[in-house]
Amino acid sequence: MYALKQQPLDTTSDFGRYLVDMGLVSPSALIRAKSECRELNASLQSCLEMQGALSADELSEASASYLDLPLVELTLSPPDPNLSALFDPALLIRYGVIPWRKTNRKTTLLCSNSENYRDFLARLDGDPSVFEFAIAKQSHIMNWLTGHHRDELTRRASARVPEDESCRGWERHTSRRRLFATIVGLLVVTLLVALHPQAVFGLFAAWAVFTLVVSAVMRLASYISEVSKEQQDCPPPCPQNRLPHISVLVPLFKEREIANVLLARLMRLTYPKALLDVVLVVEESDELTKSVLQACSLPQWMRVVEVPEGTPKTKPRAMNYALDFCKGDIIGIWDAEDAPAHDQLQIVADHFHSAGEDLVCLQGILDYYNSRQNWLARCFTIEYAAWFRLILPGMARLGFAIPLGGTTLFFRRKPLEEIGGWDAHNVTEDADLGFRLARHGYRTDVIPTRTGEEANCRLWPWVRQRSRWLKGYMVTYLVHMRSPRRLLREVGLWRFIGFHAHFLTALSQFVLAPVLWSFWLVLFGLPHPLEAFIERDLLLILGLSFLGIELINALINATAVSKPTLRHLFAWVPTMHFYYPLGAIAAYKALFELVVKPFYWDKTQHGISLYHQKKVNKNS
Repeated sequence: MYALKQQPLDTTSDFGRYLVDMGLVSPSALIRAKSECRELNASLQSCLEMQGALSADELSEASASYLDLPLVELTLSPPDPNLSALFDPALLIRYGVIPWRKTNRKTTLLCSNSENYRDFLARLDGDPSVFEFAIAKQSHIMNWLTGHHRDELTRRASARVPEDESCRGWERHTSRRRLFATIVGLLVVTLLVALHPQAVFGLFAAWAVFTLVVSAVMRLASYISEVSKEQQDCPPPCPQNRLPHISVLVPLFKEREIANVLLARLMRLTYPKALLDVVLVVEESDELTKSVLQACSLPQWMRVVEVPEGTPKTKPRAMNYALDFCKGDIIGIWDAEDAPAHDQLQIVADHFHSAGEDLVCLQGILDYYNSRQNWLARCFTIEYAAWFRLILPGMARLGFAIPLGGTTLFFRRKPLEEIGGWDAHNVTEDADLGFRLARHGYRTDVIPTRTGEEANCRLWPWVRQRSRWLKGYMVTYLVHMRSPRRLLREVGLWRFIGFHAHFLTALSQFVLAPVLWSFWLVLFGLPHPLEAFIERDLLLILGLSFLGIELINALINATAVSKPTLRHLFAWVPTMHFYYPLGAIAAYKALFELVVKPFYWDKTQHGISLYHQKKVNKNS
């Protein structure tokens, strides 16, 4: 029979002395841990673990010995599986708790340490006196929880978002039905073009010109809003003893080259490790990435979470699954190829500390670190600089809801969980989440912290990546427009206008790009298909307007790369005119996939710049 305790002792000072007396930690290590513990208001055990003084399992063994409790071996004394059904598995996993036995009206909870037990009880609404405390190793607890709740956790990862806010209901509509509807629509358009070619072209041209003007006005207004803003002071630093515990999800899939580089980049982070929890999210079947990580020596503040097999196999589904394993109150996201600024998490903590509760999301600035690799990488970097440094913060300043980028995102955990995390079926889960946050009354800010990414610098992979983004935009627009009145009611008129202005113009400009290109014929004195309906002078005015908008875009791009770190791109700004047409190819690919495989995740391969750098170094 195991001896149990109803309430664990306060272990901060006595437990530390016990560890030294038993020779488990050195006096100097204990002094460092206690100092950090007081400074950060963190637990002693967390400080010891993150400093590498003891592992989680070693701390469990020491806690059991100190509290005069046996260490429960789960294989010899398995938990009562029926008890776990009484608790939310996400709560059990977050605190590492197993409802083990129930005797004499008391439920025994297995935990790896006393802090987890106290934190877990604090989250329960019931009477804490009905629980008792026992200890098992952390690794054994987590293995049992993930195995026992595997099916439920897998199901939830695919369906956390309410169905009326998700696109997963499309699974019930067969591809044959979508294909049939698409063929009928194409036949109707083809028939109209055959009967009235100039009229149909005129309608397309009118819509293309209208959306071009709307897009230009929105970009220009965002640009002016951002460049004309008054210099703002940085938010006051968050006190050390109030710093939040931050978990950062890093989804990995078939990463051979980038994994070791990623770990080296994350090691540069200066945020206190006792409050840092980096979760490397790996698919269960991804033996390549798992083997690379197994060969690495991960610090205590970095761990691997394996996502069970399931559908769809997407980044948002993986993050939904890993969310329950996070320890932090702030949840962040980095991509596999990211190189975040060393002080980025401190900046995040400062902004959340000084902001109101309605601010639940922070978006960082994304740049590319391989911008000198080739022309495509240079143009991609210019595009990102304009979007993340000028347009996106300008849109936020104007009060629009903004589509998020897929990385350097940080959320308050509670609101993120309340709205269901990410839509596992949407291939641009970031853009969708940005508008779902707005629909629930929350706000997003863009913060001045930079993350370097790898520019997709090969033509066809660029098209594949952009087609995935555009397909996700199409899906996101259709999902949120299921009930236009509800959307208007939830986000308000201004954000409703901004939603349409952003999504419709972005999609229309790419799909109808060839129609807009036809106006160059007028500027070069060549015949135009609309001359039968529109006077030549008006066509000339439209062509000149088109040229004027190109100059506006050039101004925005030039301003974006005026920073010292980006000035080498200034001479390449005029070539952006030849870069944007590539998006039309991606748009048609996106339209095709929207019909035949809307949930297909066309993965971007990372690490290409590493090959390039190795080649440069070899030749130099």
